[in-house]
Amino acid sequence: MHTVFSRSFFSFALLATTAGLLGGCSAKAEKDTAEAPAEVPVVTLKNSEQELFHDYVADIQAVRNVEVRAQVNGFLEHIFVDEGRPVKKGQPLFRLNASAFKNTRNQAEASVASAQAQAASARVERERVRLLVGKNVIAKSELELANSKVKDAEARVADARTGVAAAQLNIGYTLVRAPFDGVIDRIPLKVGSIVEKGTLLTTVSDLHAVYAYFNVAEANYMAYVKARQQHPERHPDSVQLTLADGSRYAMGGLIETTESEFNPNTGSLAFRARFPNPQRMLKHGASGKVRLTSTLPDALLVPQRAVFELQDKNYVYVVDKTNTIHPRSFIPQTRLGDFYVVQSGLKPGERVVYEGAPELHDGQKIQGRTVQMDSLLAKNGE
Repeated sequence: MHTVFSRSFFSFALLATTAGLLGGCSAKAEKDTAEAPAEVPVVTLKNSEQELFHDYVADIQAVRNVEVRAQVNGFLEHIFVDEGRPVKKGQPLFRLNASAFKNTRNQAEASVASAQAQAASARVERERVRLLVGKNVIAKSELELANSKVKDAEARVADARTGVAAAQLNIGYTLVRAPFDGVIDRIPLKVGSIVEKGTLLTTVSDLHAVYAYFNVAEANYMAYVKARQQHPERHPDSVQLTLADGSRYAMGGLIETTESEFNPNTGSLAFRARFPNPQRMLKHGASGKVRLTSTLPDALLVPQRAVFELQDKNYVYVVDKTNTIHPRSFIPQTRLGDFYVVQSGLKPGERVVYEGAPELHDGQKIQGRTVQMDSLLAKNGE
């Protein structure tokens, strides 16, 4: 009985001691694990030259796009061209029936002949009256009357000649010619159609070059102007055009002009860029996107993955010399791909946590794992 009790007590004591040792080791391991610095990716900020670009929806228009309208009434007698065909300046496009205008011209010419005959008769009569006045046969007032009749007859001649010129002009209007070298647009009428003065016959577009109109917000415009003033050699007026299918137009364009005032409703300013179009690929009325590019010679970039927001402010965790992290706010100037361009709040050479900010806290020590900024920038440019 005594022996059994001693063995049982010894076994219990040994078990308790072992459990205590195991428990102590486990607690120490958990404490060591909790205090071990977390391995966190860290990137060192640096200045670099970057291209900053903005894309703007653009309206593409031909450098010249003119509606060709009838100048006189009539019916369409002949169409010389087809839709979509190139034409040369002065080339006949349409002919309206000119019979009525030719009749008017003939009548006007007859009126000229009649008026000329009357004027000749008035001049003969004036000479007769002058002779009689010289002989004191009749009063001088008769000569004044004769002169008045001559002037009236000559005025009738001039008026009749005006009628001839007007008729001839209308005859000329019946042959409609191309106003310049270009391409014919849709022709809505057919031969035999009744045409009134002002009726649209077609449109001619000069497509050897096109204009791209786009609107730039005031803030972006001011940044563009300041960049050009500070580094004019780095900010030419060249732009690129992205087509509706997403492809890049092969030829670059140049900004030619801007409007003189901002649109009060949109707060934007209209730009006009000119693009060469030798293959006539770009059409009047098409759409695209104009890319306006400027160079930032010393841009300080911070990866978006490093940034977290708090109360509408942007923060990053800055790593100090003791590998302790502290949150710091900064002001971004703009976005550039997967980066923010820093306006203020951060400096080159500072280390920031690259990712994993939600799991970290102020004052926490970390074990930094370096991520190369150059490799991140290379991926951003792909």
